[in-house]
Amino acid sequence: MTDEQLLRYSRHILLDAIGIDGQERILAAHALIIGAGGLGSPAALYLASAGIGRITLVDDDTVDFTNLQRQILHTQARVGMPKAASGQAALQAINPEIAIVPLQERLSGEALDALVATADIVLDCTDNFTTRHAINRACVHHRKPLVSGAAIRFDGQISVYDLRRNDSPCYHCLFPEGEDVEEVRCAVMGVFAPLTGIIGTMQAAEALKLAANIGESLTGRLLLLDAMDMEWRTVKFRKDAGCAVCGPTPAGQAPGYLPRPAADPESAGGACRLA
Repeated sequence: MTDEQLLRYSRHILLDAIGIDGQERILAAHALIIGAGGLGSPAALYLASAGIGRITLVDDDTVDFTNLQRQILHTQARVGMPKAASGQAALQAINPEIAIVPLQERLSGEALDALVATADIVLDCTDNFTTRHAINRACVHHRKPLVSGAAIRFDGQISVYDLRRNDSPCYHCLFPEGEDVEEVRCAVMGVFAPLTGIIGTMQAAEALKLAANIGESLTGRLLLLDAMDMEWRTVKFRKDAGCAVCGPTPAGQAPGYLPRPAADPESAGGACRLA
């Protein structure tokens, strides 16, 4: 670690749980952030400022005027700019020494699988179930820890699926794919701006703990926030032994790649859903 890094990250290094060794692990980590909107914005900002060595920021959308109420990576001057590129500009302004890789595309199939394979930690900051389940399957396949958050109206939630652990549930264990789910559009229902900051910041905290190998993650716990009354609830859950994604699979077939329904054509920038 250089003298400049020792100074920049000194407040982390002063924490006994992190120290120099933990900060070096953070500096060596690669975080894949899928979604550069309300959740991805604070998550990316804190990961960059904390020194995650490489951040791949993925979003196929462009900055819209309506995003500015909550998507703090972006500015009015960058309306119309790809969110991934806008995010790169914001993150490198905060910490020019880390690598930021912007990808303006909607990942799916082999491209998603290949990118997840390169990451140490995956943050799901998307807003639709099809993408969430695709990310989960790739993380199960490559045994990558997944930090997943969601926010709509005044309701938020966050959990961690540490798929390096044999006892960890996956996203499908908690929210089985194919079940009837209410489709909720943020353009119609709205979202409380600070709520996305709270959940996104917590995603960053969980990702940094995983990178530094400290503390206990939210694996097996779903935190639910009612921001109107500012009340938290914790729901504990376990791995589903019969899960179609992370449970036993037929011989010769990779976990996480069981046949799935056809992909939803809706873009990742469409509906905001709490799950």
